[in-house]
Amino acid sequence: MCYGDKINTAIHVIMYIYRQMFTGLIETTGVIANVRLHGGAAELCVKPDAADFAVEIGASVAVDGVCLTLEKADGAGRLFFTAVAETLGRTAIGKVLFGRRVNLERAMRADGRLDGHIVLGHVDAVGRIARDEKAGVSVIRTIEIPEELYPLTAEKGSITVDGISLTIAKSNRGSVSISLIPATMANTTMGDKKVGDSVNIECDILARYIYGMVKAGVSINLESSANQKETLVDKIEKLGY
Repeated sequence: MCYGDKINTAIHVIMYIYRQMFTGLIETTGVIANVRLHGGAAELCVKPDAADFAVEIGASVAVDGVCLTLEKADGAGRLFFTAVAETLGRTAIGKVLFGRRVNLERAMRADGRLDGHIVLGHVDAVGRIARDEKAGVSVIRTIEIPEELYPLTAEKGSITVDGISLTIAKSNRGSVSISLIPATMANTTMGDKKVGDSVNIECDILARYIYGMVKAGVSINLESSANQKETLVDKIEKLGY
C-alpha cells in the first residue's frame, strides 16, 4: 500500500470514529418552518429546499454548522430536531427565527470525498459580522470572534462559518476576514446575512490539536516518524481498516 493510500485509510478510520463528520460543503438550504420551546430546549422544524435531501431517523445533520440529530420527519419532507439549552446558549441557533434560511449538510459517508475540510459541527463561538467590502465580484466579510480563538486561525487556513467551509483571507486578534464568491452568496445563507448578524464559528480541528500539543510542550519529529518501521497508519491497517 502506497503512502497516499495509507493516508486515505487513516482518514476513513477517523471518519468512522467521529461518525458525524462533515465537510463544510453545503448540500442545500432550508427554512425554519416552526420553532417550539419546551423545558429550556427548542424543537426546530426545518423544511429543506432540496426535495431529495433524504435523512434517516437518528442521523446527524449540520444545521447552520450545529450538529443535530434528526428525531422525526413527516410526509411533507419536514425534519424535526431538538436543540437543548446548552446548544442554544453556545451557538447562534437560538437566534434563528421562523421563516429564516439555514444551511444544511448531512454527515459524510466513510467512502465519500473530503472536498472541504474536517468539520465536526461543534461550534467554538458565536461571531458577529462587522464589515462587508466589495472586491470585484466577491465580498470580503470581516467577522468579529473571541480573541482566544486567534491561535486557531491562520491566513489561507480553514474556518467554518454557519457550517460553510471557508478560507481565511486575513487573521487578526479578535477578527477574521473571508472572501465570499458569488456561488457561496447565492447557494448558502451568506447572501442573507448582513452587518450585525450572528454566525456560528468552528475552527479547524487540526489547528486545535496542534495548538493543544504546542501548549503541552509536545515535540513532534516528522522525519523520524516517517522512518519508523511501523507507523500509526500501519497499525491502523493491521486492524483491518
